[in-house]
Amino acid sequence: MVEKRTKILFLASVGLILFNIQNQLFMKRILLTIFSFLFVFVALAQKTNYYKKPKSLGVHVTLQDYVTAAQIRDKGMSDVLSKKQWGATGRTKAGMSISYTEGLSDNFDFNARVGFALMNAPMQTPTAYGKERGTRAYFESDANIFMKLLSDQYFISPFLSAGAGASLWQGYYAAYIPVGGGLQLNLFDGTLMTFQTQYRLPVTANNNFHLFYSMGVIAELYPRKPKPVVTLAPPVPVVVDTDKDGVPDATDKCPLVAGVAKYDGCPVPDTDKDGINDEKDKCPTVAGIAKYDGCPIPDTDKDGINDEEDKCPTVAGTAKYGGCPVPDKDGDGINDEEDRCIDIPGVAANKGCPEISISSDNLKFQTGKVVLSSKATKDLMVVADILQKNEFVTITIEGHTDNTGSDKINDPLSTRRANAVMGFLVKKGIEASRMEAVGYGSKNPVDSNATSKGRAKNRRVDVKVK
Repeated sequence: MVEKRTKILFLASVGLILFNIQNQLFMKRILLTIFSFLFVFVALAQKTNYYKKPKSLGVHVTLQDYVTAAQIRDKGMSDVLSKKQWGATGRTKAGMSISYTEGLSDNFDFNARVGFALMNAPMQTPTAYGKERGTRAYFESDANIFMKLLSDQYFISPFLSAGAGASLWQGYYAAYIPVGGGLQLNLFDGTLMTFQTQYRLPVTANNNFHLFYSMGVIAELYPRKPKPVVTLAPPVPVVVDTDKDGVPDATDKCPLVAGVAKYDGCPVPDTDKDGINDEKDKCPTVAGIAKYDGCPIPDTDKDGINDEEDKCPTVAGTAKYGGCPVPDKDGDGINDEEDRCIDIPGVAANKGCPEISISSDNLKFQTGKVVLSSKATKDLMVVADILQKNEFVTITIEGHTDNTGSDKINDPLSTRRANAVMGFLVKKGIEASRMEAVGYGSKNPVDSNATSKGRAKNRRVDVKVK
């Protein structure tokens, strides 16, 4: 659409320029030419500049023709064409120029040029030397805007030009307005050939109307910016993700349960089923709690009671005592659950109670009676005190003799002695139901009966805790 509009505007501009030249209406011609360029420039400025010309330098061969321009003004263009005098070799003066060109957009270029020639430059008014002063060095410089019909992407592109210039000839300065057109050939990337013709309109009297021709080569100083490649986005595939976990059903091993890509769309596993997934569980195979990162509550002393419930977490104990060991109140090494005398140190053989043994030397019997000596009663008071402090303790009172005499005598004797001790304890307030009296005669000696000392030890009464 833009290229079509450009062609229409280009043709309209050419028509306006030709109309201006034919009628030689100088001021109107200048105004209309400038208007044409501005009109097209505004129209084309909307186009994206994919093919804007980079900075370029050019070298050109030039021709200046004052004679044909004067003939057109005097006799008209038809006379020049009918006589085939347009561009006659004898009328033109050769020269050369160097140009700088830079793109303003795809279809507009800025061009600055300096030129030189050895020529006669007729003036509009006479000078001290007349209108023509002979062949002299001629310098000129001008700036132009090129309006191209096609951008640089095409091999061939016609263009229109307009600008402003100044000249120097034998000390005389002059100003002029160049308008015209030309053709650009794209030889290969970055190198162009141009053909141009201009009609020079004098602004000052130190120059005159003349035609200008140029042919040259332009080379880019830097490569032009490439046209951006527009990549079309591929069509968005339809992805089904039933559980909305970001893993498509096609690859989701658990399509109905939200999961993560690492586990192919399934949730992070919880091997020990403790509610803490394996990625956060430091004990993934043993059920635990979040407080201990998925591990069970620790049991430092390995007594089966976890530290949070263990009152003695570093010492093995029992649940009954909050994880602490069974207490040993009397410190006799026998815990209170097995100690029948928890307030009095004792021995294991007597179930934690003190070991009590009463020698028969302390027992003095009157005829037909059993009477305990004062020494014996003193020992039995200790036994009574123990039984009173430990009401749950029951005892066995064992009577013993030495081997003097027969069993027929010793057995009853040992029983009476045991009963004598039991009777004393009953009188001291100890229930008979807590005691049992047994006589063993001489059957359980604790020393040899061969000596008097040994026999004395064997004549005894032992009190044992049941």
